[in-house]
Amino acid sequence: MSSHVLEEAIRCLNCKKPLCQQGCPVHTPVPKMIEAFRQNRLNQAGEMLFQNNPLSLVCSLVCNHERQCEGHCILGRKGSPVHVSSIENYISDSYFDKMKIECAPPNGKRVAVIGAGPAGITISFVLAKMGYSITIFDSRDKIGGVLQYGIPEFRLPKTILERYRSKLLEVGVKIRPNATIGGALEIEELFRDGYQSIFVGTGVWRPKKLGIHGETLGNVHFAIDYLSNPDAFSLGSTVAVIGMGNSAIDVARTALRKGVQNVTLYGRSDHTAANEKECAYAKLDGAEFEYHRQIQEITEEGPVFNKVLYDEEGNFSGYSDETELIKADSVIIAISQGPKNKLVTTTEGLHAAKNGLLIADEEGTTTRSGVFAAGDVVHGAKTVVEAVDNAKKVAEAMDRYMNGLE
Repeated sequence: MSSHVLEEAIRCLNCKKPLCQQGCPVHTPVPKMIEAFRQNRLNQAGEMLFQNNPLSLVCSLVCNHERQCEGHCILGRKGSPVHVSSIENYISDSYFDKMKIECAPPNGKRVAVIGAGPAGITISFVLAKMGYSITIFDSRDKIGGVLQYGIPEFRLPKTILERYRSKLLEVGVKIRPNATIGGALEIEELFRDGYQSIFVGTGVWRPKKLGIHGETLGNVHFAIDYLSNPDAFSLGSTVAVIGMGNSAIDVARTALRKGVQNVTLYGRSDHTAANEKECAYAKLDGAEFEYHRQIQEITEEGPVFNKVLYDEEGNFSGYSDETELIKADSVIIAISQGPKNKLVTTTEGLHAAKNGLLIADEEGTTTRSGVFAAGDVVHGAKTVVEAVDNAKKVAEAMDRYMNGLE
């Protein structure tokens, strides 16, 4: 691994106008990071990465690098791009545990962070470094949100999240697991107890339904529920996955690793919406892909489909009259998620759009004074690195707001 990383670092051209950096949503300083690494200044390179992206160690594993940094590398135009993700992972992994995070003296101001997902973790690090007293409230027993309960172990080892928990505690962040705000505790009580501002990063955990007959049957499950704890499910030997996004790919690869013999993903279009590399791995694992299928209903024997029809020019023209039953022991629906509504229904002045996502401006300011939000609960299901970038901007806005309270 180290030999490969060194070889990749040497290949970097250190471009004056780094397209790799422009292609990264959080604008990771790729050339400077690689240059420091090549000069044996690993700690400096690691510090550079963490300062720019507190979740650099995670993003080096789960980002869609082919569409971001590596996809913009100039070497990729005629050959192979620099494998930025491997270099970033090696540096971040080597540096993380020995990293000493310098925090400003305590300023006496208290911040509540609701949700320990990517946005919540980012906000906590950024504001803790500014001197704020942070308490994270999460409805689950472990931190990470979608990183913990939505991404399989083979893509993101959960020991990494334990390392993040230790580092949060190290900088003075308090963590309250199994604490749902909007349940026994409400936002009004957080303000009552002296929190100057509140951040909402609760993500999207409500599965989107197909709205068809059969969704309540015992052989039907939702992707986000399955990925939260695959061992709780008995799927049988044949599984049909409805959807071809990243969650669908994770479901397929997980099910095959858990002993399912046959997994097929079904989609309406002629391509997948998932990471190309993950799709390739899914095929290697044994998953099959069926395109141009429109699901009509689900039975106890399996899903029923129409074929999607196209004209000679490749434009959608309708559906076939004939239907086809695909026999499967289990059906898993993987067509994205939306937010739960506990916070909105229990907080006066906090409003959501028709799709359930919290209404917030570019700085994360919601319709309730003192309450900020970022990540998937505002923008819908996006990538980890986009949540980090969004949260960093919101942290600055929260800092300005709390200083303005004086």
